[in-house]
Amino acid sequence: MKFAVLDFETTGNQSADEIIQVGLAIIEEDLTISRVYRSYVKPGVEIPPFITQLTGITEEDVADAPSLEEMLMELVPMLDDVVLVGHNVAFDFNFLQNALDRSGYLPFSGRILDTLDFLKICFPSLTSYQLSQVTAHFEIKHDRPHQADSDALATAYVLIKCLDELNALPLITLQRLSELFAEEDSDLGWFFEGLCEQKEQEPIQDLNSHSFYRQLALAVEDWTEMKPPRDESDDNPLTGVDFQAYLDEIQKRLKSIMPQYEEREPQSIMFDEVMNALDQDKHLLIEAGTGTGKSLGYLIPSIYQSVKQQQKVMVSTHTINLQEQLRERDVPLLTQVVPFPFKAAVFKGRQHYLCLRKFEHKINRRDFFNPKDDTITAAQMIVWLAQTESGDDEELNLGGRGGDFWETVSSDSDSCLGRGCPWFRKCYYHRAKHEAGIADVVITNHSKLFTDVKAGHQLLPAYERLVIDEAHHLEDVAGKHLGLHMKYFSVVHTLTRLYKDGRSGQLIALRQQLQTSGQERAGDWIAAIDRISEDLVDVKEDWDKLSESLFSLLPERNDASPGDAGQYVLRLQPSKRPEEWEALKELENRIHVKISESVRRGEKMLAEYKEDEDDYSADSLITDLSGLFKDLASERDDLRTFMNLNDETTVYWMEASGHFRSKSLQLYAVPVDVSKQLKDLFFDKKKSVILTSATLSVDKSFQYMIDNLGLQEDQESGRLVSVQLPSPFNYRDQALLVIPRDFPSVKGSVGDAVFVNTLVQSLADAAVATHGRMLVLFTSYRMLRQVHEPLKAALASSDITVLGQGVDSGSRTKLIRRFQDSSASVLLGTSSFWEGVDIPGEALTCLAIVRLPFQPPNHPMVEAKSELLQRQKKNPFMKLSVPQAVIRFKQGFGRLVRTASDRGIVIVYDTRVIESYYGKYFLYSLPGPKMEHMNTEKMVPRISEWLHER
Repeated sequence: MKFAVLDFETTGNQSADEIIQVGLAIIEEDLTISRVYRSYVKPGVEIPPFITQLTGITEEDVADAPSLEEMLMELVPMLDDVVLVGHNVAFDFNFLQNALDRSGYLPFSGRILDTLDFLKICFPSLTSYQLSQVTAHFEIKHDRPHQADSDALATAYVLIKCLDELNALPLITLQRLSELFAEEDSDLGWFFEGLCEQKEQEPIQDLNSHSFYRQLALAVEDWTEMKPPRDESDDNPLTGVDFQAYLDEIQKRLKSIMPQYEEREPQSIMFDEVMNALDQDKHLLIEAGTGTGKSLGYLIPSIYQSVKQQQKVMVSTHTINLQEQLRERDVPLLTQVVPFPFKAAVFKGRQHYLCLRKFEHKINRRDFFNPKDDTITAAQMIVWLAQTESGDDEELNLGGRGGDFWETVSSDSDSCLGRGCPWFRKCYYHRAKHEAGIADVVITNHSKLFTDVKAGHQLLPAYERLVIDEAHHLEDVAGKHLGLHMKYFSVVHTLTRLYKDGRSGQLIALRQQLQTSGQERAGDWIAAIDRISEDLVDVKEDWDKLSESLFSLLPERNDASPGDAGQYVLRLQPSKRPEEWEALKELENRIHVKISESVRRGEKMLAEYKEDEDDYSADSLITDLSGLFKDLASERDDLRTFMNLNDETTVYWMEASGHFRSKSLQLYAVPVDVSKQLKDLFFDKKKSVILTSATLSVDKSFQYMIDNLGLQEDQESGRLVSVQLPSPFNYRDQALLVIPRDFPSVKGSVGDAVFVNTLVQSLADAAVATHGRMLVLFTSYRMLRQVHEPLKAALASSDITVLGQGVDSGSRTKLIRRFQDSSASVLLGTSSFWEGVDIPGEALTCLAIVRLPFQPPNHPMVEAKSELLQRQKKNPFMKLSVPQAVIRFKQGFGRLVRTASDRGIVIVYDTRVIESYYGKYFLYSLPGPKMEHMNTEKMVPRISEWLHER
């Protein structure tokens, strides 16, 4: 098999555009690259400036280049008897066919393969499949991205990497892939069939590298074989060892592994404070800024406590990201430096783990909604099974519709056969649960913490001591979990998985089985299935109608970004229902009756079937169906609760985005005040709860958190300790905060012409002084849009790129990556950029805060909390709006200095920080940067001077 890897650079991506450069790399059968062909091509049109910017190819380069016909005379002979390969090959293939056709050649009729498909299948965990990211990851030389010969050569090396990876896979995995693609009648099917034939001729490989079960190769043995970290008969490794001795030993080992490790005063204080709270059964609020080494600050004492007392410590984070960071970075480090064996297990919500039974069932039945996409996703997962130890979806890069696929194969309690499942001993969820059971420290997330509470503590292992990281999010997560949150698609997914159309859905799968079963009651059950299916079609229609009617009530918010879930928001109050509400409740009642009828019929049929049948293949289908009926029943109940609007202590609201309109509808019913529930569930029940974050205090006081989380009693009784750690950074030298005191002010979320022009001019001047490398934080998307284009124009001549969230395509992660990769750029972001963005080093030199981050006062949750405070005769602005904004402001400020060597400027354009009576709370809450205010025109000279002071 000989491969020709082709790449074109063109004047655009429409079929009428022209080729300006070609690159072709030939890979011989022994996987060596025998030649690389390159040529410019003279187009019949001018090269657009953005193409020159992207590729570096100019008019001069193509002025004397061969014509398309001349180039093809050289290229066509090289395409004889080869497999054509490209990265996103359809693009290059279309241009090739067009060129051949225009020049009078026959079309290319050989086999075509895409390295994008190969990468997804061979490396299902790669974070990006973009060519430049892939070559960087594999350290493949790719010195001129977007030049055809460099791209073709890089793609050729990527293909060789994939082929090597495929050769290393177990034969059974390749056979499953071959079966999967055989039905597709595609070139991938042909390729895998050939690869299997070749592999079957080879001697049997190492069978000990994987465990093989039911025609799949897995990377792990049965979880029942998993041993606890220490033998029960051994003495406790901490007998007679006090905390200080244990800590000294760890620090000694840290220094030997990491010569740059130095003891930091804030981290040392944190070790002692966390240890004392765990040991003396106290609660602790501890604010630890960036650079403290917070994760080790709580993990090292937690390990000591749990091993010494033989009692589990639970650690909870807000984001899955931080859970992953602890798993990937902190736990492996601690495994090296803690002087005895211990186990820290990561345990997530059940939906994050693959259900092997559902997956097997899905690929065996080829139960695919989108055959082309689903086949690739299934292939990715077959290969991933031979690599993964956790079965956790965070490891997978499931693009496009992969998320829908995952929902149909993820673990869930309602469709779990437990010990009756043939996959039970291999099950990833039960593995994670077992691992958490034998671990000393369990790392979970806030979401799972509350799901466990709602499930009567059936999900997490028992614990008495809890560490809550990113604790400033606890109240918010508590509200969403102790309340209700429904999405349009959660109902649709349940309905379509039960019955999508006459060909797909679990009810149809059961109907097909019954038709061939010869079962005497099959006729009754088929009739029941047909009746339920009809009802579900009606439910789907009514649900669509209801969602559209609810969406039509929503007013558009003017400060949110398009596609933002909260772009359309409406609060619903029990005392002020919209006049259409009664008509909508009738629609809801119809849905309620139809679902109840379907669930009753379905459960009756399944119960009868179970009594009569004893067949595993049907058993798994019955379990899935019964789980889906349970889901449908709970969605019916949630909808009724929401539509009743009858609880005065609950805030009801709806949100949607303009992109998907009624299909993005989300319904919320959240308790206004969760402090009492948090007190009952955690602070009264647990021996010790440690709450930590970089932002817990406002103006050096923890009172806002204490009131909102229900810690007042513990504060009064002395059971609560609160500590604000000194910053490990020298902010006075590392950060300069400047406020232009004569800057125009702005009302609302839109700036007037004077404000926008002054802001654009000032940002452009500052960006030039800091060579780009600037993050600008907005509180309103409308204002970001107002600034984006004029700022781009103002910086066009200075080669500084402007990237805008929601304007330039790509997720937050992609935008940040583009920002870091570019030598000079300005990134404009709104709400989600205020926290969790980590850009250390030179990439970020200047942070501009356009407005103080007050939450919109008309957000349903803010409104309801304000009303509650008013009833308690408290000032909502000072008790709620200011503290929330200060915490957000501190989070934003924290983006700038991420390491001890970072140095940079913060510009606050909102003069309220120096003019208003509450401004001091913002400035006093910061960790001590140098602060100066001056007239706007003096700001940029001062910034330049300060940056060169080193």
